[in-house]
Amino acid sequence: MSKYIVKCLQCGDIHDPYSMSCKNNDESLLRTEYSAKQLMISDMPGIWRFYDWLPVNGIIEEGSGKTATYRSKAFAAELGLDDLWISFNGYWPEKGADLMTCTFKDLESFPTVQRLKELEETRVLVVASAGNTARAFANACSITGQPLLLVVPKTSLHRLWTIQDDSSSICLVAVEGDYFDAIALAGKIAARDGFVNEGGAKNVARRDGMGTVMLDAVLTSGKLFDHYFQAVGSGTGGISAWEASMRLVDDGRFGSKVPRLHLGQSLPCAPLYSLWNDVDKVSASCPEGMYDDVLFNRKPPYGLTGGVKDALDATNGTMYAVINEEASSAQSLFEKTEGIDINPAAAVAVASLIQAVEAGNVKPGDSIVLNITGGGQKRLMQDYQTKQLIPSLEVSADDPKAEELIVEKAAEVFGMNI
Repeated sequence: MSKYIVKCLQCGDIHDPYSMSCKNNDESLLRTEYSAKQLMISDMPGIWRFYDWLPVNGIIEEGSGKTATYRSKAFAAELGLDDLWISFNGYWPEKGADLMTCTFKDLESFPTVQRLKELEETRVLVVASAGNTARAFANACSITGQPLLLVVPKTSLHRLWTIQDDSSSICLVAVEGDYFDAIALAGKIAARDGFVNEGGAKNVARRDGMGTVMLDAVLTSGKLFDHYFQAVGSGTGGISAWEASMRLVDDGRFGSKVPRLHLGQSLPCAPLYSLWNDVDKVSASCPEGMYDDVLFNRKPPYGLTGGVKDALDATNGTMYAVINEEASSAQSLFEKTEGIDINPAAAVAVASLIQAVEAGNVKPGDSIVLNITGGGQKRLMQDYQTKQLIPSLEVSADDPKAEELIVEKAAEVFGMNI
C-alpha cells in the first residue's frame, strides 16, 4: 500500500500524488489520505518527526525545524485562562523552537521543496509572497540548490533576509504594487516553459506542513483542544489546522471533536472577515494602514470545496477583525509576559484571543491553543548574522513589459535558454 493518496473533495477521484487541482476541473481542494491512521512519531529531525502524515517520500536533512508547544502561565494568568497552550513557530532555543526564518512558513517550504526533489524538478520554482513565505522558500532552496524565482512587493523587501551563506539559487524580483500584483505576475510566469508554480493553498504539501502545528500541539498536550487561534491572510493555515484535527480525531487517542477555529485579520484589510460576516471591511487603499500586510490576500480560498468557509462551518468557527491599537497592545502584553518577541502578524492572533475572552467566546476552563505564527527574530539576531537578499530586478506592476523583463532576468540568473 502506498504511503498516501490524493483525492478531490468534490468528485472523490484519486489523482496523481503531485497534482494541484482536480482533473475534472472541480472547484475543490485536493486532500491527502494517509495509510497510517494513527500517527507514530519518527526519530527524524524537525518537521520530519511527523513523517507519517507528510506527503513526501524522503526528507531534507539539513535545516528543517519544528513548532515548540508549551503551556502558558504568565500570559494565561493575565487573561484568566486555566488551560492555554502556545504553539510557538520561530526561533526560541530555550523552548526548542528552531524555525530559522522565524515563521511557520518554514513548515510549508521544506515539504514542498522535498516533493520537487522527488520529481527531479529542474524547472525554476516561482513563489509570490508578501515576505514570510519568500523568506522560508529562500531558506529551503538555498539549502537544496533548487532554482527559485521570488516575486514580492517592493514594500516587503525588508523581510527578505537569510542566515544562509549561499543564495546563488535565488532570483529576487521586487514589484511596485501590492501582494495581489505580485501573485498575478508570478502566476503568468509560472505558466511558461521552464517554470513551475508552488501551488499555494492547492498544494497538499504546504497545507499538511502547516498542519504539523496542530499535530505538535495535540501530541504535546495529549488532547484535542476546544479552541484554536491563528491570524490569517489567505486562511490556508486555518484549513490546515482543520484537516490535521480531523486526522487526529480519526486517530482515536486524543478526543472526538475538532477544535473550533478562531481566525483573525488585520483592519482595514480583512477580506475573509468581510466574506464571513457579509460586511465590507476592505479599504480601497489596502494593504496600506495594516499592522502587518502579510495578512492581506485579495483572493483567498474561501468558497471552494474544502476552503476557508467549509473549515469555519465544520468547526463552528468565527472570524475576528483587529485594529492596530489592539494588535500593538496585545504584542506588548505577550512579549512582556512570555519573554519572547513575536511578529506583528502573530500579535493579531493574540489580539483575537483577547477579543474572544472579553466577548465570552471562550471560557476560563476551556482548552485553547494559540498559534504564534512567527517570532524570535530579535532572539535569533543575538545568535546569528542575517544577510539581506538583494533584488536582481525591480519592475512596475503597471508596466506591460514586466512579465518579459522578469523572464529575461531569470534566464540570465539561471542560465536558461528562453
